[in-house]
Amino acid sequence: MKQTEINELSVEELNEKLMAIQKSYESARATHALSPLENPISLREQRRNIARIKTALTKRNLEQA
Repeated sequence: MKQTEINELSVEELNEKLMAIQKSYESARATHALSPLENPISLREQRRNIARIKTALTKRNLEQA
């Protein structure tokens, strides 16, 4: 997910996306602990997407205040 895509989403959509990505990340991490993932770099990408979304949400909250 690119930053431009994140900027176009509303706060509600960002929260939904965040929950979905976090759930997917935790599932992939648990799977990776048992048997190696085919693409372990996807874990890093998911972590970074989570961070991007959280940063966008924080930025929007600060702009409102």
